[in-house]
Amino acid sequence: MKPKMHTLAYRLLAIAALWPAVTLGQAPPAAEAKPEPAAAAKPAAADAVEYSKKGADTCLTCHDDEHVMSVFHTKHGQPSDARSPFGKGQLQCEACHGPGGNHTKKVKKGESRPPMVQFGRKAVTPVAVQNGMCLGCHEKSMSASWHAGPHDANNVSCASCHDSHVAKDPVLAANTQADVCYTCHVAQRGEFLKPYAHPMRQGKIACSDCHQPHGSTSEAQLVKATVNQTCYQCHAEKRGPFLWEHAPVPEDCSNCHAPHGSSNPGMLTARGPLLCQSCHSQQGHPSLSYGPSGLPGRTGPTVSTLVLGNCMNCHSQVHGSNHPSGASLTR
Repeated sequence: MKPKMHTLAYRLLAIAALWPAVTLGQAPPAAEAKPEPAAAAKPAAADAVEYSKKGADTCLTCHDDEHVMSVFHTKHGQPSDARSPFGKGQLQCEACHGPGGNHTKKVKKGESRPPMVQFGRKAVTPVAVQNGMCLGCHEKSMSASWHAGPHDANNVSCASCHDSHVAKDPVLAANTQADVCYTCHVAQRGEFLKPYAHPMRQGKIACSDCHQPHGSTSEAQLVKATVNQTCYQCHAEKRGPFLWEHAPVPEDCSNCHAPHGSSNPGMLTARGPLLCQSCHSQQGHPSLSYGPSGLPGRTGPTVSTLVLGNCMNCHSQVHGSNHPSGASLTR
């Protein structure tokens, strides 16, 4: 019986403690804290962004120009492809441009219409937001290289190079890709206009044949780990191995060649013999005339090799030789 009496006494003490608060209309402290989360949730509900009710049908009532409508000729506008923004169950225009519920509502007089996500070089939408919309679908194909590359570091947007509203994106075609790249890389345009250059103007190669625009861990965003490995994709005959090697060749092709274009034959950085003499001394070479005293210059007879004027007239196998007697790269 004693435990029951103690329990009854505790209950009476608790009622006595709460009685003044009840009679004065005051709520217990715990009750005061309950409305706060609900009150905090109201602004969040008011700020919630909604999608438009009819999707693309709503957008096309205003945006029906040729450039917008051409999206249906691209991979992004294929209803039969579930991966496409216009595929079954997808968000159509709002998959890229963001929720349009507020944008499509009636705007009061004097107020501006809430903006959507815009794309391109002149868009007011921050580049990080633009690229975030693209990477939402394409990040797996990019891996981590994009974030390690100079384009992302220099705040370049995807839409600065790509146009998702045209049937043939110019940057994806070999004959038009360079013109897109030249909008930023102006110096390279001039180099490709020189007399000796890779056939970029003819549309036979593209910038992306050598460079990885979405980023890579190699120098100058090359598609291969080194300059030589990139060049060997086309110039496989220069790879070797050779019995007699020319040391600068396996080291770096750009020691002698200008990859984008040059005023010298063979896209060389300088004409022979000047290019060769930047490494090789001419002393003791038969191309140098010698006088009666055995010293170079002046009255000595001019040998025929001096008139020829280019080292490669004799040393024709400048990239290397497999001939048993080709130590001097002459055969």
